[in-house]
Amino acid sequence: MSGGAQATAMLALEVALLSDRGGRKYNEDACGHWHSERHLCCALADGAGGHGGGDIAARLVVSELIGRFAQQPSAGGADLAALLRATNRALIAQRVPGTPREDMHSTAVCLVIDFVAQDAHWAHAGDSRMYWFRGGRLLERTCDHSVVQALVDAGAITEAQVRRHPQRSELRSALGVADESLELSVGAGRVQPGDVFLLCTDGLWEYVEDGELERTLAASPSPAAWLRQLEALVRGNSASRPSHDNFTALAAWARAAGSGL
Repeated sequence: MSGGAQATAMLALEVALLSDRGGRKYNEDACGHWHSERHLCCALADGAGGHGGGDIAARLVVSELIGRFAQQPSAGGADLAALLRATNRALIAQRVPGTPREDMHSTAVCLVIDFVAQDAHWAHAGDSRMYWFRGGRLLERTCDHSVVQALVDAGAITEAQVRRHPQRSELRSALGVADESLELSVGAGRVQPGDVFLLCTDGLWEYVEDGELERTLAASPSPAAWLRQLEALVRGNSASRPSHDNFTALAAWARAAGSGL
């Protein structure tokens, strides 16, 4: 885990990270963040490709998203979607036939918080998620681009059945597909002091129900402490599955500047 803080006269943001390979040989997740005096940009990815190709894909996606944002900060969801599309093209361009990089794919979720305007916007592809909490309660989360989410939308299964469905890991969209086939979702909202954002891969949310996210958040004095609780939950709830997936999370807490971090 690592943490950091950036503040303005309006908002202060405290950030913590967690990434673990779980029961797998490779950690094919990646996450990171960057800030200026005005913006915090957070990115998270869950790569796929086999034999180490997934970890290359995830690192490339996070590096591209953060690097491109730092060069030209986005003003909203449409700009961030364009950034994900540019990252998609960069990922495809880095494929090398006959190597672990031959068939690289990756989920992606990118969150931007503007300290001055006090707003947030985000974009994502795949089943890595962003959760937004207010007053300790889940306010909003991204909707997966997955087969099981399509089944939920069609009324064929319930949300409670998603985590254990045999097709749970099948995606309808992720970075690494042809640009015209890439499905992205964007969102935006006004940030208030006390709001909490969580970016995480499916290796975490599969083992932690929404109610457990709220319960552990209420019991945590800091984002780093919260992630330690979530890590313990994943390890406990996945104990019967020794080859469980990598799990990665980034937590960002918004507070009024000057209120103490």
